[in-house]
Amino acid sequence: MKIAMVGTGYVGLVSGVCFSDFGHEVVCVDKDPRKIEMLERGEVPIYEPGLDEVMARNVAAGRLSFTGDLARAVDGADAVFIAVGTPTRRGDGHADLTYVMAAAEEIGRSMTSYTVVVTKSTVPVGTNRQVQKVISAANPKAEFDVASNPEFLREGAAIDDFMRPDRVVVGVQTERAQEVMADIYRPLFLRDFPIVYTDLESAEMIKYAANAFLATKITFINEMAILCEKVGADIKAVSRGMGLDGRIGNKFLHAGPGYGGSCFPKDTTALARIGQSHAAPCHITETVIKVNEEVKRRMIDKVVDLCGGSVNGKTIAVLGVTFKPNTDDMRDAPALTIVPALVGSGAKVRVVDPQGRREGEALLPGVQWVDDAYKAAQKADALVLLTEWNEFRGLDLKRLAKKMAAPRMADLRNIYAPQDAQRAGFEAYVGVGRVGFDTTG
Repeated sequence: MKIAMVGTGYVGLVSGVCFSDFGHEVVCVDKDPRKIEMLERGEVPIYEPGLDEVMARNVAAGRLSFTGDLARAVDGADAVFIAVGTPTRRGDGHADLTYVMAAAEEIGRSMTSYTVVVTKSTVPVGTNRQVQKVISAANPKAEFDVASNPEFLREGAAIDDFMRPDRVVVGVQTERAQEVMADIYRPLFLRDFPIVYTDLESAEMIKYAANAFLATKITFINEMAILCEKVGADIKAVSRGMGLDGRIGNKFLHAGPGYGGSCFPKDTTALARIGQSHAAPCHITETVIKVNEEVKRRMIDKVVDLCGGSVNGKTIAVLGVTFKPNTDDMRDAPALTIVPALVGSGAKVRVVDPQGRREGEALLPGVQWVDDAYKAAQKADALVLLTEWNEFRGLDLKRLAKKMAAPRMADLRNIYAPQDAQRAGFEAYVGVGRVGFDTTG
């Protein structure tokens, strides 16, 4: 199959590279000439473990190429995927479909034979119908179908998620379109991975409903963590006890500083707006959004309280600022709420993150970037664990405590047990949803 992938952001690049690894001929398109030049040099503009190797392999095999010429990529393609950004629209919270519709119009003008136009971007219910109208208006003679194929990729594990998915969701209107999509995903079908065919609207809705539910699980356990702190329970034990129930499951039940990233904040907001515009308010989702912001702000109070009620003039070492490990993505990361608040309160903040500096330097002005946790801890008044990168999971706590001016830890990912921190020489510890200690009083 010949596939054109319009957009080389996170979703488009990962999907295009993986489709080429299935054996398809894939051309990835982007309007940014600098990005195309990077890709043609073999450089990956995002950090995703393993992506560079899979990309290089398929470029060498002649199955994967990059271009800024959309018309060339679309000409003769069996399927054209739209994988452009759908950011939250300023002012009303709806998904901004400007890039999707612009891509659809250009695809319509470029088609020369029957093509399935597939929306992979996360879009509100009804968008594929709009895409169909835009293409028809741009090229009344075009022979095409539209399909919805939402992505469910976790940053940091995207290659494995694409190659071994929980399910593939495909919304179609015709048997012909379904046959094309079945050919594209045949390698997964042959390995018995579930492929769910449905109508366009249901496919669009599945993406939003799934992400809202996962965001709800995260927010629920964070609310339980607040209660655990009040009553003396340990959220780690509570999460385990809950998660062993097969009806609940243990995933997304880890208390922390709130969800962030490219999907959950944007998709929960869009879903809430969709509900409001159809006079069917999504009250649970609306509450999840509100509570998640409160959780982030509550983390600031934890750090301030740990430092005796003020961080003014204090040196704070922050370990991790990306929204999750194994990515360089800073979008809606809790760090973007917490770190500026500390800086604004007079703290001197040192930051360590294996991949976050490229985006973080512009997003977190006024901080000092250092290479490792031990340098960051030198003469620091508090250590804040904010992103659970592997290299922060096995730190030498005794070494850290000795380097600090005041060995105090805010473990906002519950990586370390309070008793381990105390034995290592920390004088104060706070986690999320668990009993800490303070030996200074």
